[in-house]
Amino acid sequence: MSRASDVLDACKARGLMVATAESCTGGMVAAALTDIPGSSAVVERGFVTYTNDAKREMLGVSAESLDAHGAVSEPVAREMAEGALSHSHAQIAVAITGIAGPGGSEFKPEGRVCFGLAREGAETQVETVEFGALGRDKVREAARDRALVLLLSAAQA
Repeated sequence: MSRASDVLDACKARGLMVATAESCTGGMVAAALTDIPGSSAVVERGFVTYTNDAKREMLGVSAESLDAHGAVSEPVAREMAEGALSHSHAQIAVAITGIAGPGGSEFKPEGRVCFGLAREGAETQVETVEFGALGRDKVREAARDRALVLLLSAAQA
Protein backbone atom coordinates (compact mmCIF):
# COMPACT_ATOMS: atom_id res chain seq x y z
CA MET A 1 0.00 0.00 0.00
CA SER A 2 1.68 3.17 -1.18
CA ARG A 3 -0.10 5.49 1.29
CA ALA A 4 1.31 3.55 4.20
CA SER A 5 4.75 3.59 2.58
CA ASP A 6 4.48 7.33 2.11
CA VAL A 7 3.60 7.77 5.80
CA LEU A 8 6.58 5.66 6.84
CA ASP A 9 8.96 7.51 4.51
CA ALA A 10 7.76 10.95 5.66
CA CYS A 11 8.00 10.00 9.33
CA LYS A 12 11.43 8.41 8.93
CA ALA A 13 12.71 11.53 7.16
CA ARG A 14 11.62 13.68 10.10
CA GLY A 15 12.40 11.25 12.93
CA LEU A 16 8.74 10.94 13.95
CA MET A 17 7.06 8.01 15.66
CA VAL A 18 3.36 7.17 15.23
CA ALA A 19 0.70 5.78 17.56
CA THR A 20 -2.78 4.69 16.51
CA ALA A 21 -6.00 4.58 18.54
CA GLU A 22 -8.56 2.53 16.66
CA SER A 23 -12.08 1.48 17.39
CA CYS A 24 -14.14 0.51 14.32
CA THR A 25 -11.04 -0.31 12.27
CA GLY A 26 -9.75 -2.76 14.89
CA GLY A 27 -6.07 -2.16 14.15
CA MET A 28 -6.23 -1.87 10.36
CA VAL A 29 -4.14 1.32 10.31
CA ALA A 30 -1.43 -0.22 12.46
CA ALA A 31 -1.55 -3.35 10.31
CA ALA A 32 -1.22 -1.35 7.07
CA LEU A 33 1.88 0.35 8.47
CA THR A 34 3.45 -2.75 10.01
CA ASP A 35 2.89 -4.82 6.86
CA ILE A 36 5.86 -2.89 5.46
CA PRO A 37 9.40 -3.97 6.36
CA GLY A 38 11.23 -1.35 8.42
CA SER A 39 8.05 0.04 9.96
CA SER A 40 9.50 -0.43 13.45
CA ALA A 41 11.45 2.79 12.85
CA VAL A 42 8.13 4.67 12.81
CA VAL A 43 5.32 2.68 14.47
CA GLU A 44 5.58 3.15 18.22
CA ARG A 45 2.36 1.39 19.26
CA GLY A 46 -1.29 0.86 18.47
CA PHE A 47 -4.31 0.84 20.74
CA VAL A 48 -7.43 -1.08 19.75
CA THR A 49 -10.07 0.37 22.04
CA TYR A 50 -13.32 -1.13 20.86
CA THR A 51 -15.32 -0.67 24.05
CA ASN A 52 -15.96 2.47 26.06
CA ASP A 53 -14.15 0.86 29.00
CA ALA A 54 -11.08 0.35 26.82
CA LYS A 55 -11.23 3.96 25.64
CA ARG A 56 -11.33 5.15 29.25
CA GLU A 57 -8.76 2.71 30.66
CA MET A 58 -6.16 2.72 27.86
CA LEU A 59 -6.49 6.26 26.48
CA GLY A 60 -7.97 8.27 29.32
CA VAL A 61 -11.15 9.22 27.45
CA SER A 62 -13.49 10.80 29.99
CA ALA A 63 -16.72 9.13 30.99
CA GLU A 64 -18.31 12.57 30.70
CA SER A 65 -17.43 12.83 27.00
CA LEU A 66 -18.65 9.31 26.32
CA ASP A 67 -21.92 9.96 28.19
CA ALA A 68 -22.53 13.38 26.65
CA HIS A 69 -21.50 12.69 23.04
CA GLY A 70 -21.22 8.92 22.60
CA ALA A 71 -18.20 7.00 21.38
CA VAL A 72 -18.74 8.09 17.77
CA SER A 73 -18.12 11.81 18.18
CA GLU A 74 -15.44 14.39 17.55
CA PRO A 75 -14.88 15.06 21.28
CA VAL A 76 -14.15 11.36 21.85
CA ALA A 77 -11.95 11.15 18.73
CA ARG A 78 -9.99 14.14 20.07
CA GLU A 79 -9.52 12.52 23.47
CA MET A 80 -8.54 9.22 21.85
CA ALA A 81 -5.84 10.88 19.73
CA GLU A 82 -4.53 12.95 22.62
CA GLY A 83 -4.61 9.88 24.88
CA ALA A 84 -2.64 7.83 22.36
CA LEU A 85 -0.04 10.59 22.24
CA SER A 86 0.21 10.92 26.02
CA HIS A 87 0.26 7.13 26.59
CA SER A 88 3.08 6.53 24.10
CA HIS A 89 6.44 7.83 23.00
CA ALA A 90 5.05 8.91 19.62
CA GLN A 91 4.96 12.43 18.24
CA ILE A 92 1.90 11.84 16.02
CA ALA A 93 -1.29 9.92 16.84
CA VAL A 94 -4.39 9.22 14.82
CA ALA A 95 -7.71 8.07 16.27
CA ILE A 96 -10.69 6.48 14.56
CA THR A 97 -14.16 5.86 16.00
CA GLY A 98 -17.18 5.14 13.89
CA ILE A 99 -20.13 3.02 12.86
CA ALA A 100 -18.96 0.55 10.25
CA GLY A 101 -22.28 -1.27 10.16
CA PRO A 102 -24.47 -2.93 9.60
CA GLY A 103 -26.92 -0.66 11.30
CA GLY A 104 -26.67 2.72 12.87
CA SER A 105 -29.38 5.13 13.95
CA GLU A 106 -31.14 8.26 12.83
CA PHE A 107 -28.59 10.31 14.78
CA LYS A 108 -25.50 8.21 14.05
CA PRO A 109 -25.88 6.57 10.66
CA GLU A 110 -23.87 3.68 9.30
CA GLY A 111 -20.72 4.96 7.67
CA ARG A 112 -20.13 7.89 10.05
CA VAL A 113 -16.53 7.93 11.21
CA CYS A 114 -14.85 10.50 13.45
CA PHE A 115 -11.11 11.06 13.28
CA GLY A 116 -8.67 12.74 15.61
CA LEU A 117 -5.11 13.72 14.77
CA ALA A 118 -2.77 14.79 17.56
CA ARG A 119 0.77 16.00 17.08
CA GLU A 120 3.24 17.26 19.65
CA GLY A 121 3.26 21.03 19.68
CA ALA A 122 0.16 21.42 17.50
CA GLU A 123 -3.56 21.74 18.08
CA THR A 124 -5.45 18.45 17.75
CA GLN A 125 -7.56 18.24 14.61
CA VAL A 126 -10.87 16.42 14.41
CA GLU A 127 -13.18 15.66 11.53
CA THR A 128 -16.22 13.57 10.74
CA VAL A 129 -16.58 11.78 7.41
CA GLU A 130 -19.89 10.35 6.23
CA PHE A 131 -18.80 7.40 4.11
CA GLY A 132 -22.39 6.18 3.82
CA ALA A 133 -23.78 2.66 4.04
CA LEU A 134 -21.06 1.09 1.90
CA GLY A 135 -21.02 -2.11 3.94
CA ARG A 136 -18.82 -2.91 6.91
CA ASP A 137 -15.67 -3.87 5.00
CA LYS A 138 -15.73 -0.83 2.70
CA VAL A 139 -16.38 1.63 5.55
CA ARG A 140 -13.48 0.17 7.53
CA GLU A 141 -11.16 0.30 4.50
CA ALA A 142 -12.18 3.89 3.73
CA ALA A 143 -11.57 4.86 7.37
CA ARG A 144 -8.14 3.21 7.30
CA ASP A 145 -7.23 5.06 4.12
CA ARG A 146 -8.43 8.42 5.48
CA ALA A 147 -6.39 7.90 8.65
CA LEU A 148 -3.28 7.25 6.55
CA VAL A 149 -3.90 10.49 4.64
CA LEU A 150 -4.19 12.36 7.96
CA LEU A 151 -0.96 10.80 9.23
CA LEU A 152 0.84 11.74 6.02
CA SER A 153 -0.35 15.34 6.25
CA ALA A 154 0.85 15.56 9.86
CA ALA A 155 4.21 14.02 8.99
CA GLN A 156 4.70 16.54 6.20
CA ALA A 157 3.60 19.57 8.25
